[in-house]
Amino acid sequence: MASSTLSQTLLPISSTTTSNPPSTATAQVALRGILANSSDSVRHALSRRRPWSELLDRSSFSTPQSFSDGTLRLRKNLPYFRINYYAVVSLTVAVCLLSNPSSLVILLLLLSAWLSLYLLRPSDIPLVLLGRTFSDFETLSLLTVLTVFVVFLTSVGTVVFSAMLVGVSVVVAHAALRVPEDLFLEQKEGSQSQPVGLFSFLRGAAINAAVSAAAAPNTVAARG
Repeated sequence: MASSTLSQTLLPISSTTTSNPPSTATAQVALRGILANSSDSVRHALSRRRPWSELLDRSSFSTPQSFSDGTLRLRKNLPYFRINYYAVVSLTVAVCLLSNPSSLVILLLLLSAWLSLYLLRPSDIPLVLLGRTFSDFETLSLLTVLTVFVVFLTSVGTVVFSAMLVGVSVVVAHAALRVPEDLFLEQKEGSQSQPVGLFSFLRGAAINAAVSAAAAPNTVAARG
């Protein structure tokens, strides 16, 4: 009787000592979650891109007639081809990093530091370096200082910013030179947006007024 009572009291103790998952398994689960979410986001974004043949149709390119015409093309093409433009800028940055292996290695080491020391580290396990325990705020501060140092005091910042500048320049040039598809809507939007400026509520009021004015002659003719 005493042995059965002793075994019952020991069972909860043995279960609690083996129920804690290892930190490596937690980090692997977190990494898989980040990779899965990133993959889903990329696939969802790429599914919304425009066909590359439409982006590179040479018959749709022409020089803007004026500065306002080029600005209007930018306002229409940037939202329309935004996923394609993101891909162009990302590809430009990737090519520049691959052509500079040292910058790529430094950037990968910085990313690994963020993942291992902050993003994938369990919140209940403090960071211990050189015998000192760092809080989450101190860890974030150290990684931020390290990132600023890497970006602004090494070749990584120069390579990344130069690549982004080249990619953005290509995107702006393409958006200014490509004629938008819906020419009728473009002409209608341009005629209505010139007197009202950039405020959305004024633009909506102008559109409603134009629709009402266009419908008025038809109503008078029908009554006559």
